[in-house]
Amino acid sequence: MSNIGCVIFDMDGVIFDSERACLGTWSEIAAEYGMPDIHDVFYRCIGTNKAQTRQIVEDAYAGIYGEGISDKLLAESSRLFHEKYDGGRLPVKSGVKEILEYLKGEGIRCAVASSTRKAAAQAELGDAGFAGYFEEIIGGDAVKISKPDPEIYLLACAAMNADPSVTFAIEDSYNGIRSAYAAGMKPIMVPDMIPADDEMKNKSVVVCDDLTEVMYYFKRLLRQ
Repeated sequence: MSNIGCVIFDMDGVIFDSERACLGTWSEIAAEYGMPDIHDVFYRCIGTNKAQTRQIVEDAYAGIYGEGISDKLLAESSRLFHEKYDGGRLPVKSGVKEILEYLKGEGIRCAVASSTRKAAAQAELGDAGFAGYFEEIIGGDAVKISKPDPEIYLLACAAMNADPSVTFAIEDSYNGIRSAYAAGMKPIMVPDMIPADDEMKNKSVVVCDDLTEVMYYFKRLLRQ
């Protein structure tokens, strides 16, 4: 089993179908304000932290709606998101339970490294019944520099006492893959809303359609 040390999961877009859910709330609020091109702006925000997201939204809309429009959009969409999805109602990506059960059965330790604040990540994982599968949850509030910087993955590996070179990171975003790659890990990309380009294919050990395919990839590794 030495060819798989630990597996560290990103959360949004990998465990939860939260990015599509979030786009839905952004779209509802944007429609109220008459904000154009919200899908394009949202896609530019995938894989960024809150400060970066704010800046992207300000750059897109402050000239039309005035400074601070990002705070209004983010606050109102966050309120709507919690109304719709708190309490275990957040949609789960295909194959999550199966891969977590498989890794647990094989004795492979797992963690989460998410740009979401740790308390929020713990709540969402707990509500979905997944918290018990993860030894560590590293949130975005634990790092000074967000993905694509490797800090969050290096922290996760240190918390797990894991060698990055035999630790897999499962990611859906470009910045997430860049972060894991820079940490010296084995990135696996499971594209969510944005497909893998050549850079992502080169930085990933494999690109899979879903977590079920990742599980079968691990099964093949363990047979070697």
